[in-house]
Amino acid sequence: MDSVRSDRNGASSRIPVALKILIAGGFGAGKTTMVGSVSEIRPLQTEEILTGVEGADEVDGVEGKTTTTVTMDFGRITITEDLQLYLFGTPGQDRFWFLWDELSQGALGAVVLADTRRLADCFPSIDYFEQRGTPFVVAVNCFEAEQRFAADAVGRALDLDPGVPVVLFDAREPLGARNVLIELVEYVARRQLLAAGTR
Repeated sequence: MDSVRSDRNGASSRIPVALKILIAGGFGAGKTTMVGSVSEIRPLQTEEILTGVEGADEVDGVEGKTTTTVTMDFGRITITEDLQLYLFGTPGQDRFWFLWDELSQGALGAVVLADTRRLADCFPSIDYFEQRGTPFVVAVNCFEAEQRFAADAVGRALDLDPGVPVVLFDAREPLGARNVLIELVEYVARRQLLAAGTR
């Protein structure tokens, strides 16, 4: 529902609806990059240098990665004058998963980032949202020079429930990242309409 308020001159102005979205996925899948590319405000990032402790950070396939998110990333995007999305990027490593329950409270839905070089890394995120009944879309981050797979092939490989959207995009491109977020909002709206129709 839109809220309307009046300024001192009596003119009404809309207060946009604010929705909370999680950006999840495996280590190095592009969560921080996505939040940074699409946010209209300077994003809050909690990046720290990788520990170097053997076994702490699995960097196979992302050998060039030197930092990791230790709490969350935060950004904001205005989709329309009536709708703003607040983006919360989750930490990727399992040693930080205790933060997920706090971050997920009140979330409308989630984007699960998938990297086809390490596709299995997004299974924990998918399991987390499926167990909690949180709507999500899978966004395949298409890196340069990496083999691309069709969206339906990725959906089959991840054994997703029918109807869960799979979108191909580049996390560095603001328009592509924005379209992923719009896909999520539309997917949640479709689910809510279906649920209302079965009552």
